[in-house]
Amino acid sequence: MSYTALYRKFRPTDFNDVKGQDHIVTTLKNQVKADRLGHAYLFCGTRGTGKTTIAKILAKTVNCEHPVDGNPCNECAMCKSINNQTSMNVIEIDAASNNGVDNIREIVDEVRYSPTEGRYKVYIIDEVHMLSAGAFNALLKTLEEPPSYVIFILATTESHKIPITILSRCQRYDFKRITIETIAARLQDLMQQEGVEAEEKAVRYVARMGDGSLRDALSLLDQCIAFYFGEKLTYDKVLEVLGAVDIEVFAQLLGFILNNDVAGCMKLLEELIITGRELTQFTIDFTWYLRNLLLVKTSENASEVIEVSSDNMVMVKQQAELIDVETLIRYIRIFSDLSNQIKYATQKRVMVEVALIKLCKPQMETNYEDIINRLKLLESKLENGVVAVSSNAVTEQAKKPVQEVKKPEFLPKAVSEDLKEIARNWYNIVDRTSSITKAVLSSARPSIGNNNTLLLVFTESLDKDFISQESHMNELKNIIAGVLGKEVEIQTKLITEGKETIDDIPDLTKIIKNIPIEYED
Repeated sequence: MSYTALYRKFRPTDFNDVKGQDHIVTTLKNQVKADRLGHAYLFCGTRGTGKTTIAKILAKTVNCEHPVDGNPCNECAMCKSINNQTSMNVIEIDAASNNGVDNIREIVDEVRYSPTEGRYKVYIIDEVHMLSAGAFNALLKTLEEPPSYVIFILATTESHKIPITILSRCQRYDFKRITIETIAARLQDLMQQEGVEAEEKAVRYVARMGDGSLRDALSLLDQCIAFYFGEKLTYDKVLEVLGAVDIEVFAQLLGFILNNDVAGCMKLLEELIITGRELTQFTIDFTWYLRNLLLVKTSENASEVIEVSSDNMVMVKQQAELIDVETLIRYIRIFSDLSNQIKYATQKRVMVEVALIKLCKPQMETNYEDIINRLKLLESKLENGVVAVSSNAVTEQAKKPVQEVKKPEFLPKAVSEDLKEIARNWYNIVDRTSSITKAVLSSARPSIGNNNTLLLVFTESLDKDFISQESHMNELKNIIAGVLGKEVEIQTKLITEGKETIDDIPDLTKIIKNIPIEYED
C-alpha cells in the first residue's frame, strides 16, 4: 500500500477529534442534536484550519443512521461509504477549476433529485470565492430556497470576495488560526501513534512554523521525519530540514547591525546561503526574533508570550538591553516590508542585503523613524566623545582667515553687549545643552537678528524645526540666562536654496573674535 501523508492519515473523523475550533464544533453539534440544521453554511478562514474537514464531518453526521451526541457513529453503512468517498450523497466541488455558469447549472439540475439513501444531499463547494459573477447569480435562487433534503457548505479563504447576496443566505462561521500549544499537542499525540521520538523544542518549532495551520504543521513534520527516518527528531535537525536559522545566529547578526558593521552582516548572510538557508524563511524568522526583543522591552511578563527556551530567553533579554524600542520598531518595519516583497522576487539575496544595509546605515532613509535613529546615533557618539563641539572646533574656526566673514563695516558697533557675551561663550553654551540639541546646534550659525536678537541660521529644515520647538527653545534660553543673568530673545532662520547661502550670513562668533570690542568701565 502506498504511503499516506500525515495530514490525510490523521484527518479527524468526528467532531470530538477536531482541534482549535471549539466555538464552531459546539454550535454544529447542538444543531444536529436539536435537528435545527441550516440549509447553507459559509466556512471562512485561513488554510489548514479545518474547513473542509468539518464540512465532511457535518455531511456524515446528518446522514448517519445512529448519531451519538451530535457525532457520526462511523460504523453504519452511510458513514463508511462517506469515509470511503463512495457515497452519492456528498458531492465535493472545487470552485477553482469549476467556476463557470455551466458548472453551477449542473448542480442546480441535480438538486431536483432526492437522495436514493440517507436523509440529505450535501454539496461542499471549496474555494467558493473563485466562482464567476455569472456562476454566483446562477446559484442564488437555489441557495436561498433549496429542497428540504439539500445542504450547501461553502468554504473560502477570502470571504471578502463573496457577494453580499450570497453572504446573506448563509450561516457564516469564521475559523480561527490554531494556537501553537494546540498544534504542538496534536503533533506530539500523532508522533506517539507513529512511534517517532522527538524533542519538545523541535515539535514546538514545527508548530510555530505552521503559522496557525495544522495541515501545514503536519506537512512540515512529515518532511522532517522523512529526512531523518528512524532517528530522534531534534531541534537542530528540524532547523536543518526547514532551512531555518537558530536564535544564536540572529543574536550575532543583530550585534553586527548595532555596530554598523555592514561587512560582518554580508559575511554572515553568505554563510547562511552557503549552508542552504531559505531567505524567505530567514526574513520571517528574523522579524519574529525582533518581535520577541520588542516584547521583552515593553512587557513585564514577556516569557509567557515568547516561544523560546529558558536558555534562549536569557540571550534575548541580554540583546534587548542593547537596543531601544524606537530602533526595534524601525528594524521590524524594514523587515516586514521585505517579507512582503521577497516571496515573488527573483533577486532575494540582493533584497536582503539592501535591508541589512538600511539597518546599519539609517542615514540612507529620510522618514521620521530613521531621522530619530540618526539623532540617537549622534547622541551616542557625543556621549562617547567621538563627535562633539569642543575647543578643537574653536581652534579650527580661529585658523580660518578673517576675510571669509562677510560683514558690513558698521556691524561691530551695532552688536549689543548681550550678543557679545553670547558670542564669547557660544561654545560653552552649546556644550551645556542635551546631546541631541547639542548635535543640532553644532550645524547652526549664530548671527544678529532684528533689534539685536540672537539669530540662529540653519541649512536643514529639520534642524530649524527641532530648535523651534518650545521645549528645545526654552532649554537654550535657560542656559543663556544662566550665563548672562538675563533672558535673550532668539530667532531662527532657514537658508533656502537659490536665494542665499550660509556664507552670506555674518557669523557672530567670528565677528567678536576678530574685531576688537571696547568695554565700558
